Amino acid sequence: MQRSALLAGLAIGATVYATDSSANSFAHCVSALRSSATASGVSQAVFDTALRGVRPDPEVLEKASRQPEFTKPIWEYLDGAVSDRRVADGRKMKRRYRRQLAAIEATYGIDRHILLAIWGLESAYGAVLDNPEIVKPTIRSLATLACQGGRRAKFGRTQLTAALQIIERGDIAAGQMTGSWAGAMGHTQFIPTTYNAYAVDFTGDGRRDIWHSVGDALASTANYLAKSGWRTGAPWAYEVRLPAGFDFTLADGAEARPIAAWKHAGIVHADGSNLDPAGGDATLVLPAGASGPAFLLFKNHRVIRRYNNAFAYALAIGHLADRIRGDGPFATPWPRAETPLDVAERRELQAILNRRGFSAGGIDGKVGPRTRSAVRAFQRSAGLVADGYPSRSLLKRLRAGG
Repeated sequence: MQRSALLAGLAIGATVYATDSSANSFAHCVSALRSSATASGVSQAVFDTALRGVRPDPEVLEKASRQPEFTKPIWEYLDGAVSDRRVADGRKMKRRYRRQLAAIEATYGIDRHILLAIWGLESAYGAVLDNPEIVKPTIRSLATLACQGGRRAKFGRTQLTAALQIIERGDIAAGQMTGSWAGAMGHTQFIPTTYNAYAVDFTGDGRRDIWHSVGDALASTANYLAKSGWRTGAPWAYEVRLPAGFDFTLADGAEARPIAAWKHAGIVHADGSNLDPAGGDATLVLPAGASGPAFLLFKNHRVIRRYNNAFAYALAIGHLADRIRGDGPFATPWPRAETPLDVAERRELQAILNRRGFSAGGIDGKVGPRTRSAVRAFQRSAGLVADGYPSRSLLKRLRAGG
């Protein structure tokens, strides 16, 4: 599991850690971690040196306690993630590190543009690693979570032990080990357990240095993607164009179908050309409904989501990679006049649908298959395009009884 997926999972209530915040109790907790660390191969000398005088970091606890409700439209996220500046910087890094990228691609079979995109999105090509407002001492952050992280303390303990194992191995000194507040480290933001499983010494200097060696960092990421099932030479996704009268129940993003089946359904590339049958099976998604872009997603899209399971993140990585390669923006514009529903509005949508006999299931604010099916049923009854997308305009229509 990678950095951003973990940040979402680390949300804890502020009152959870407030009852155990004294310096003495923190020091006692840290001391109690010694036995499990040494049982995992960490020497007492490394443990004592790394954790001597460590104090909890209030900012880590504050960030861990946040439970933001993400309602930013996907196009706004992509505007920032795939900005002109990030594309230009990616192309610059492609030229600067062309030899290393060629060697890594030849070794692991991972498209260099995907590696550049991950590097760009995770650390702005290493620029954030010099920002003290973002980068923190990893041992302190993880000790804070381990001892005051509430229900997420287990994560902190596991990652702290893994971080100490990295120091024990000699890859980096404790004072140089830095990362995010949640312990994600280096140019491409590996958490310690992922580092221990997948980091490689690509430069051959005897250390797996994802903090200072771009070659090691990108090769480690390539190794991670390769072992996660990346298909060399295969696409991650296509933007496509749907025919008039398309059956939007096929756009569930769940069932993979052969390209021949999508061709039979009348789908073509966004530029109107025929689909390449060599792509393999794919799923169809419409992130903003029928009025926005449509995509066929392949297995490599799912591999990107092993790095971070958010759909928007994987879409941004793939699109940024394509832009660095030289491709243009998406052909179909996003419906920027729409804004996504927040949790309360999604619950209201479900409640109204249920009251009107369109079974949306539980009122939990989560738009799953039952809610989308209920939205489609209502849309059909109202003579609308039945794409199953819960838009704000749809909610207004339901409120008005239309």
